[in-house]
Amino acid sequence: MTTAFQKIYTRIDNITKATVTLQASGVGNDELATVGGKLAQVVKIDGDSVTLQVFAGTEGIATSDEVVFHGEPPVLRVGDGLAGRFFNAYGEPLEGGPAPEGEVRQIGGPTVNPFKRLQPSELIATGIAGIDLNNTIVTGQKIPFFADPDQPYNQVMATVALRAQADKIILGGMGLTNDDYLYFKNVFENAGALDRIVSFVNTTENPPVERLLVPDMALTAAEYFAVDKGEKVLVLLTDMTLYADALAIVSNRMDQIPSKDSMPGSLYSDLAKIYEKAVQLPGGGSITIIAVTTLSGGDITHAIPDNTGYITEGQLFLRNDTDTGKVIVDPFRSLSRLKQLVIGKKTREDHPQVMNAAIRLYADAANAKTKLENGFDLSDYDERTLGFAREYSEHLLSIDVNIHIDEMLDTAWRLFAKYFTPAETAIKQELIDKFWQ
Repeated sequence: MTTAFQKIYTRIDNITKATVTLQASGVGNDELATVGGKLAQVVKIDGDSVTLQVFAGTEGIATSDEVVFHGEPPVLRVGDGLAGRFFNAYGEPLEGGPAPEGEVRQIGGPTVNPFKRLQPSELIATGIAGIDLNNTIVTGQKIPFFADPDQPYNQVMATVALRAQADKIILGGMGLTNDDYLYFKNVFENAGALDRIVSFVNTTENPPVERLLVPDMALTAAEYFAVDKGEKVLVLLTDMTLYADALAIVSNRMDQIPSKDSMPGSLYSDLAKIYEKAVQLPGGGSITIIAVTTLSGGDITHAIPDNTGYITEGQLFLRNDTDTGKVIVDPFRSLSRLKQLVIGKKTREDHPQVMNAAIRLYADAANAKTKLENGFDLSDYDERTLGFAREYSEHLLSIDVNIHIDEMLDTAWRLFAKYFTPAETAIKQELIDKFWQ
């Protein structure tokens, strides 16, 4: 907010599509400013030469327009009153209610000191069998959904928000259509879950550059609930591809030399700054991050998913299943690298064996499909694996399955007994004796 006697600059040296440059002193990195009535942020300082990124674009700005620096970077007022509210990229209420009250905190602060981190060891169940059974998520983990743009990833994120066993859910929506924004809003309200959900939303009607503020706003709120309140917080970010595209817009308009796929050379650091906020804290609080990364033409080698894969602890891959016509969590391309910390320890003892047996039998079904497509005769075992695969996709891999982990395991045992002998599952005998149905 501006104050009395604040210095006003009235000479702009250079204007591009997204930035303005002028001579100014006493200005800090990331500081907010107003340029010709439009909100802007400092992105570069070279001596007294200051470059500001104008969020709404520079159209209509003249070299004689007033530039007023606010004296502080973007901030968020944190408090329990954030819960149940929808905010824009600046932390302002979207629904017309009162502004949030509480302590003012600068967004985009440093990550937690590694010395203060604990090894993640608590299960965070989502109710989606393709995740909880095969790719179990642990508190303090960072993991993305890789999905094609036409897949219902926002519906999956809304489902996770409602089902996840967390104290608070923080949604960061970047480049959402109005339909998606209203979908999230209606789903949360109708489920009566608003009291534990905080949402920061940038829609397609807002300037794309504003998306760069959303993850930091969401994570600042998450840090309040996790660090100050000791709560288990799940942060959902969608869509990180649109976030990276906004980074590219800014870097290209600042005449920076692009790297792979027109992305800025700083992409890895920019993404890591967000994902490394995931943490398990000694006081019991935690921040877990699930982020959607949409794939351009299904290209998982593109710079955005490629960099993401190096930073995060696995990935969840959505695909359309030809057998059932449903969207499933692909058991072959999905991986949670931290699941071994909780499966069989915080879940039932048969979990690791059931998971491995189910995926191996599903792989056998894939081999049987290949034989069928190439005109080979199928054995009785092949036929049974195909039947198992259809039901496994229908009852356990589909994203619309909402059951407890114990019920997921019981369902898998029923499918084993329906299609195979105990020996064909290769599960330990003591577990066969205890759980075979």
